[in-house]
Amino acid sequence: MDWLFNWFDTLYNTFIVAERYKTLIEGFSKTIIITVGALLIGIVIGTIVAIIKVFADKNKKLKIFDMLCNLYLTVIRGTPVVVQLLISFFIIFVNAKDGTWVAIITFGINSGAYVAEVIRSGIMAIDAGQTEAGRSLGFSKVQTMWLIVLPQAFKNILPAIGNEMIALLKETSVAGYVAVIELTKAGNQIKNTTYDQINPILLVALVYLVMVVGLTKLLNIFERRLRINER
Repeated sequence: MDWLFNWFDTLYNTFIVAERYKTLIEGFSKTIIITVGALLIGIVIGTIVAIIKVFADKNKKLKIFDMLCNLYLTVIRGTPVVVQLLISFFIIFVNAKDGTWVAIITFGINSGAYVAEVIRSGIMAIDAGQTEAGRSLGFSKVQTMWLIVLPQAFKNILPAIGNEMIALLKETSVAGYVAVIELTKAGNQIKNTTYDQINPILLVALVYLVMVVGLTKLLNIFERRLRINER
């Protein structure tokens, strides 16, 4: 049992001494802030892009906007998020004092490229009769989209949005490249300070695993309730 006591002693020296556990707590909160902030930005961007692409299929006047959206989707999907983060921090927002906002914006822009296709698929899945019903009630195309189509589309794609949140949660682990002390960076700092090469990283992995499994369980419950309500 000596090994167990030695392990607990190592944990105490690694996390409790000098209150290093607070670094992990701060990193955890920063990870949540970046994830939620980026998801909100991604939903806004994704909704705008999806609506433009849906309308552009029937309106040639929107062709230029459709081309810009395609360029955005190609560039964002075709480059690693780490590279996008470095470009944002060292080139675009070179004078930024807080890397957190840079990370939120960058991850949000990246997320928007993927959320856009999810929302577009949700819109296209809505029966055309819904649009015709809105038009027959005197709504404009924009009003029909905003008041009738989008609410139904979002209800259908909420599980996919949840999956995007999980993906974002894991992607934030690279925010340390721009001096953001998120969960992974916090664990790495403790590792470098204590020379404990194992426990800090394992604890970080465990925290991510618990968060992802927990969110996945909640999504599964939510999906089941959605299916029950649709019956």
